[in-house]
Amino acid sequence: MVQLDLHAKPGKDYYLSIGLEGSANKLGVGIIRHPLGNLTPTNKAEVLANIRDTYITPPGEGFLPRDTARHHRNWVVRLIKRALHESGIRGTQVDVICFTQGPGMGAPLQSVVVAARTLSQMWEIPLVGVNHCVGHIEMGREITDSQNPVVLYVSGGNTQVIAYSRQRYRIFGETLDIAIGNCLDRFARTLKISNNPSPGYNIEQLAKKGKNFVDLPYTVKGMDLSMSGILEYIDNLANDLFKGKKNKILMASSGQITVEDLCFSLQESLFAMLVEITERAMAHVNSNQVLIVGGVGSNVRLQEMMAIMVKDRNGSIYATDERFCIDNGIMIAHAGLLAYRMGQVTELKGSVCSQRFRTDEVFVEWRD
Repeated sequence: MVQLDLHAKPGKDYYLSIGLEGSANKLGVGIIRHPLGNLTPTNKAEVLANIRDTYITPPGEGFLPRDTARHHRNWVVRLIKRALHESGIRGTQVDVICFTQGPGMGAPLQSVVVAARTLSQMWEIPLVGVNHCVGHIEMGREITDSQNPVVLYVSGGNTQVIAYSRQRYRIFGETLDIAIGNCLDRFARTLKISNNPSPGYNIEQLAKKGKNFVDLPYTVKGMDLSMSGILEYIDNLANDLFKGKKNKILMASSGQITVEDLCFSLQESLFAMLVEITERAMAHVNSNQVLIVGGVGSNVRLQEMMAIMVKDRNGSIYATDERFCIDNGIMIAHAGLLAYRMGQVTELKGSVCSQRFRTDEVFVEWRD
């Protein structure tokens, strides 16, 4: 097992880290404490604060980078103060300041980077830039105690099937166009349903009421998948419904297709594609564990479908609730602290965010 604690301070038996996340419309601040020594089920990290605020737009509208960045700038100081108050610590007690370096939306990322740099200079504390995707994975592993699972990472901006090998998270398959969260969000815009608490959550609730399955395009290409064609197809069906057309496409044996049926069918089709490529990755690496991370990972139906597949392989499925699945600051604090304990720091001049920061670019030094 890799030995951590290259930055251990004499007389101190723990580390404190603050993490800032703002790669999309959620601004998160988290504070975590690590005990000395390797993290195990009996020597776990402790979450001291996990604060989040979401920029929510009116129904039918997405969130623009400029407006999202303004939201982050307006709220970041307040969230940092709340996190420090909730954790009962002072800023100068923190060992490292961690921030999302990418991937994500440029302007919101930059807002968080500026906040992290300011804290670093004000408190004279080192910085660590964190890959957003790796943050999700490491937080999922810590919360669930999963050992070496195949990871399904599903969020608004990313869809990847990942497995660990030789200190890298290797991408076995991914979306060729839009991510699953983006697909669900854009369909929610077509339906003009509320963005509160999130478009994907509201689609999930509508899907629970669906009864008629509508055949949709199913696009899996090897280990990759495509969702733009599915979105265009179902958007056209939804527009026909809104226009009141009663053609054969919109009729089923039990009656006319409803909005709830479309949400149900979209989820079933997309999730089936995800299950297929995840199972193929499991067979390739000879694993019987699956860890689902990312905002869409909190979808109960996705977890159910994945559990059916994993059960057939005599395996285990791991997932977390919305506190850790949805973008949050604590995952950045945790992953950044793991890197810091191995001696990694990000120089101020190198603390530049990147919209394209791939999962497999990260050297996972803290794992064997």
